[in-house]
Amino acid sequence: MSAAEPHKPSRLRGFFRRLTTSQTELEAEELQEDLDRHGATPIARCGGRRRFCVAGTLRTVTLRPRGGAPALEAELYDGSDVIDLVWLGRRKIAGIEPGRMLRAEGLVSLQDGRKVMFNPRYELRPAGGA
Repeated sequence: MSAAEPHKPSRLRGFFRRLTTSQTELEAEELQEDLDRHGATPIARCGGRRRFCVAGTLRTVTLRPRGGAPALEAELYDGSDVIDLVWLGRRKIAGIEPGRMLRAEGLVSLQDGRKVMFNPRYELRPAGGA
């Protein structure tokens, strides 16, 4: 390598890094790299009472009544933190299922120490983050 050529990480170093890094850590890094492409803010940087766009993978989806009305709740993970997405008055939404990638936009609030977004606008993303 000449002095004018920029330093490139070796393939061997990348291989050893993949061997010593857990699958969970690698997935978190991939999710965080996708945030810019989706125009999203890392969930860890989202504060209460402001609108944000977030993107990630749904970990869980549950039906949990709130105040006697149905509410569909989904936990979205982006590699930095999680946020609960809650659709009030809904029992099911086509495509909202664990493992699905999505982008959501709405007002973030804090409830019992957790970040929550009620009735967010959302866009289902194809697997692989395209």
